[in-house]
Amino acid sequence: MEAPNIHTLTAALESLSTAEALQLLHAAFPGKVTFSSSFSFEDQVITHDIIQSELPINIFTLDTGRLFAETYSVWNSTNTRYNTHIKAYYPNQSELESFVQLNGPNSFYESVENRKNCCHIRKVEPLKRALTGNAVWITGLRAEHSAARHDLKQLEWDEANQIIKYHPLLYWTTDEVREYIEQHNIPYNPLHDRGFVSIGCAPCTRAIRQGEDFRAGRWWWEDNSKKECGLHEKQHS
Repeated sequence: MEAPNIHTLTAALESLSTAEALQLLHAAFPGKVTFSSSFSFEDQVITHDIIQSELPINIFTLDTGRLFAETYSVWNSTNTRYNTHIKAYYPNQSELESFVQLNGPNSFYESVENRKNCCHIRKVEPLKRALTGNAVWITGLRAEHSAARHDLKQLEWDEANQIIKYHPLLYWTTDEVREYIEQHNIPYNPLHDRGFVSIGCAPCTRAIRQGEDFRAGRWWWEDNSKKECGLHEKQHS
């Protein structure tokens, strides 16, 4: 797939609200706009805007099989609140069984290679299936979450997945996200109230401590400030 004119699309989206921008993208790519939710603060804001605005945008999630109980709870609450059914994508059964049998259930603690392989099986491969056939991928990424995300553009071309990525809340602050959640009484993950900022798999996520970076709670045993699971890593052709 050839990369579209991102500059033209970016100009068209300027000064639009999140709902208006999503409507414009849907009009430009009807039936080919999708949103990935992990039920984070940010994702709940976007889900609210999509459903309340009755936008025909598919919402999906990646169920790794190792999520927090609280994440499953907010997933259920979201379905109930909005009378919807968020589609889940799961790891390939044979790949996961082989990996766990060969390396053990917690081998991601033993090496970066094992951890990345685990992330690939549980997240990256299911994501590629979820994105297949779509033209636009909506995400809840915010610049505040990681130093590696400060140079992101709201609209960008994802070469690895051959898709446009749109980050509607990229420049929102944490306070703005919280205020929106409270204002609209949107269900959210209670782990956010316990110091968890970026919430992934339970064995790989902890609350951050006073003064720590937003991303410190993910894969905390690894000595690397640019830790990613592979979903949003920059790749070039």
